[in-house]
Amino acid sequence: MASQKEVDDLFTFAMKGKWNDVVEIYRAVPEAQKAKITKSGDTALHIAVSVGQTDIAVELVEMVEEDILSIVNVRGNTALHIAAALGDLRVCQSIASRDLDLMKIRNNNGEIPLFLAAVFGKKETLLYLNTLCTESDHVRRNNGDTILHAAIAGEYFSLAMSIIEARRELVDSMNEDGLSPLHVLANKPNAFRSSTRLGFFDRLLYKCLVVDDLKEQEIDDVEGYIKKRTKGVKESHKYPENYKTCINFLVLLQVFFQVLSKGKEEKENTTDERNPLKQSSLSQGREWNEDHCFPPNYGFFVQAFKFIMKVLLIVLGIGFWRIKKIQRKKKQHMWANRVMNELVKYTTSYKSYDNTGWEPQINRAREEFGFLNDLTMLDGKREMERTIRENRLSPILMAAKMGVVEIVEKILDEFPVAIQDLDCNNKNIVLLAVENRQPQVYNLLLNKNILKESLFRQLDNEGNSALHLAAQCKDHQPWLIPGGALQMQWEIKWYMFVKSSMPPHFFPRHNAKHETARDIFVRTHKDLSKEGSKWLNKTSDSCSLVAALVATVAFATTATVPGGLNQDTGKPIFQYEQVFSAYVISSLVALCFSITALVFFLSILTSRCQEKDFAMDLPRKLLLGLTSLFASIAAMLISFIDGHIFVLKPHLRGIAYPLYAVLCFPITYFAFAQLSLYLDLIWAIFKKVPQRCNKVSIE
Repeated sequence: MASQKEVDDLFTFAMKGKWNDVVEIYRAVPEAQKAKITKSGDTALHIAVSVGQTDIAVELVEMVEEDILSIVNVRGNTALHIAAALGDLRVCQSIASRDLDLMKIRNNNGEIPLFLAAVFGKKETLLYLNTLCTESDHVRRNNGDTILHAAIAGEYFSLAMSIIEARRELVDSMNEDGLSPLHVLANKPNAFRSSTRLGFFDRLLYKCLVVDDLKEQEIDDVEGYIKKRTKGVKESHKYPENYKTCINFLVLLQVFFQVLSKGKEEKENTTDERNPLKQSSLSQGREWNEDHCFPPNYGFFVQAFKFIMKVLLIVLGIGFWRIKKIQRKKKQHMWANRVMNELVKYTTSYKSYDNTGWEPQINRAREEFGFLNDLTMLDGKREMERTIRENRLSPILMAAKMGVVEIVEKILDEFPVAIQDLDCNNKNIVLLAVENRQPQVYNLLLNKNILKESLFRQLDNEGNSALHLAAQCKDHQPWLIPGGALQMQWEIKWYMFVKSSMPPHFFPRHNAKHETARDIFVRTHKDLSKEGSKWLNKTSDSCSLVAALVATVAFATTATVPGGLNQDTGKPIFQYEQVFSAYVISSLVALCFSITALVFFLSILTSRCQEKDFAMDLPRKLLLGLTSLFASIAAMLISFIDGHIFVLKPHLRGIAYPLYAVLCFPITYFAFAQLSLYLDLIWAIFKKVPQRCNKVSIE
C-alpha cells in the first residue's frame, strides 16, 4: 500500500500540473496507482483525464494494471466515463483496448461511458464507443432514458440523427415515465421555428441567411479517423512561427474556394450506397425538388450568393457574431425537423398492438423493463403502471401543449388517427391547445380538413369545453406582452377568438359545476384585473403629472409674444418671420395635445376598470394619451427653440444649436424609455390573435 507521503505528493503534483512527476511515481510505486487523492475519490488518472492531459493519461493507462482502470470515484465514474464525457477519443481508445468490460461499468445514475458521451453531445466519441457496445440494455440509465433520450434532451440533434441511424430500435423506447424520444422532442419548443421569437430585423436575417446542407457524420475506419484527428496534436507545424499569418490567410482563401465549388463536387462525388435507385436521373430530379429550390447545377451560384450576402450584411453594420448566432439557430431548427421526421417515420405508436388487455404505452414499457415474468417486482410494476396512466400524454398532445406546430402537423399528416388522442383528463388536442394558450396550434386545427363537430365539442372530465378552458386564468403569464393590463386584454382577445372561431351556441353553455365560460372568466381573472388596474393607475398618474407640467408651460408660451407688439398696429413685431409662425403653431399644438393627454389619463384614473373595459377602452385611452403626450413634448421643445432664437444675436446662434441638442437629450431619453410601452400598446390593440410566450409552466 502506498505511503501517505506518496499520496500527498501525487495530489500536489497533480494540482500543480507536474505530470512528469506523477508518471514517475506511478512507475516507481505501483501501489500508488490505486490511491484516491481527492475528496471525490479521484485517482491521479481521473484527474489527468478530466484536465485534458491526453498524452499523460494515455501513458498512465498503458503502465497500469487492468483492475486500476475499473476504479470509480464517489459518483461511480471510471476514467473511461470521464474521457467519454469530455470527448477524448485517444483516451477512450486506449482504455477500451485494454479491457472491453470497462464499457459495461455503470456509475451511480446507471450510466455507462457511451451514455455520458450522449449526455454531453460528444458525437465522435459516441460513434466510436457504439462500435464496442453491442448490447441494447446498456444504452439505458436508471430512469429508463436511452442515449437517444439524452441526445434530444441536450438538443444535440446531429448526434440524435446518428443514433437513430445506428440504433433504430431506440425510436420507440420509453423511460419509466412512459416518455419516448418523440415526447422529449415535443417538450423542446425553442428547437423549432414556430416557437422561436425573433425581432423584425432578426427575422429578416433568418430568411436571408442560407444554411449549408445538413450531413450526418459517418466514421467507417475508426482507427484511421482517430489517427487523423490526433495527427495535428502529435506533429509540429511544417512552417516557421512567423509565417502563421500568411498561412492563415492562404487557408482562408482555400476555404473560400472550397465553399464556392463544393456544391458541384458533392453532387459528382457523393453516392448513396444504401439506396442505389436514387442514382437515376428521375430520382435525382425528385431529390432536389423536395429539398431545394434550385437545380443541382446551380450550386456554384447559390454558394456565391451566400458569400455575397454575408459580406453585405457585415458591411451594413451587422455584427459577424450576430449573423453566426442566427445561422446556428436556423441550423438547429433544420436538424430538429430532420430528427422529428425520422422519429415520426419509424415510430410504431399508432400501429396495431397485441390484444393483451394492456394499453400500448404500458405494454411496451412492461416489455422493455422486463416486468412480464418477474413476480418479485409486482409492486414496482403496479407503481409504474399508475405513473404511466397519470402522465399519459401522447407525442401529439405533448406537442400541442408546448405549441410545437411542426410536430403536430407532421403527426397528423402521417397518422390522421392521432387526432383522437386523449389524456388522462379526457382532453384532446384542441382542449390542450386552448388551455395552454397555443394560438398557432389552434389555427392549424381550424384550417385542417377535419370533422370539427366532434373535435371542437370535446369535453374534459369536469365538463369543460374549449370555451371554458379559454376562460380559465393560469398562475403564469402566457402572453408575449408586458404589464397586467395588456395581459388582461390579450386574455379577453383569446377568449373572444376561441368563441368567434365556431358558430354561435356551438360550445355547451355549462360545465359539470353549472358554471358558464363567462362566470369562469370573471372568477379566475379577478387578481389579474386588480393587477392591471393598479398598473394602469400608476402609469396614468405619472404621465398625467408630466402632461400637466407641459400644459402649464405651453399655456405660458401661447400668452407670450416674442419681441412684443407694434404700438401703432397692435400686431406682433415679428409676425412676418417664419420662425414666429413656427413658434405660434408649435406652442398651440403643445397646449392642445397636453390638455388632450391630461383628459385621457384622468379618464383612466376615474374608470371602474371592469373586465370588459380592458378589451379595448382602457388600452385605447392609454395609447391616445401617450400619443398626445409625446406630441405635446415635441411641440413644446420646438416652441422653446423658436422663441429662444429671437433673443440670441445672429453670431451666437451657431453656438446655441449644440446646447439645444443637449437640452433635448433628457426629453428624448424619456420618450425612448416609453417607446417600448407605446409599441406594445399598438401591437396589443391591433393584433387580432395574441402571441404566445414560450415560458411554459410544466407540471
